[in-house]
Amino acid sequence: MQQPVGVILAGGLSSRMGGGDKGLLDLNGQSILRHVIDRLEPQVASVAINANGDAGRFSDTNLPVLPDTISDYPGPLAGVLAGLDWAASQGAAHIVTAAADTPFFPCDLVPQLVLAAQDRDPAIALAASRDPDTGKLWRQPTFGLWPVALRDDLRAALIGGLRKVVLWTDSYNAATAVFPNFGLDPFFNVNTPVELEQARAFAKGAG
Repeated sequence: MQQPVGVILAGGLSSRMGGGDKGLLDLNGQSILRHVIDRLEPQVASVAINANGDAGRFSDTNLPVLPDTISDYPGPLAGVLAGLDWAASQGAAHIVTAAADTPFFPCDLVPQLVLAAQDRDPAIALAASRDPDTGKLWRQPTFGLWPVALRDDLRAALIGGLRKVVLWTDSYNAATAVFPNFGLDPFFNVNTPVELEQARAFAKGAG
């Protein structure tokens, strides 16, 4: 498989953080978004950010900023579609998405997603982690491998009112790449001020 391009999904409304961009919050001297970029960039051919509003707030990243092409903030799938359209213009066959508020996701995210999807047609996969106490599998709908060839299908689904990621991926029998949990869910994301403090404590300890 040709190396995918990466798209960071930063289009959420951040209501539990009082608005603004969660990815721009400070995490021990760097923005959360910078941590995400630093993890994703080595794994992909190039990176873009999906975000709405003033693209200038991401100018220090020197990355393309892709607004949703479907109005009214229809959720992560709109960001996936924006990424697929951009990837098509770059000649890429797949994208891998990562959330802008999830700074500790696996450094082998992309190869594991590609491996999970290698026998699927279309090659589509979601990441997942397992609860160490209950064994329950938690799929991560903002972390996935997506074929550019499905962009028109996704566009039609969004125009038709589809919003839930897993409903769309399940319709294509998407693969699942399961990542281990070593004390902190690798897909821990920052939604609240309390979680921001937890992330800062974890990052400080890991450093």
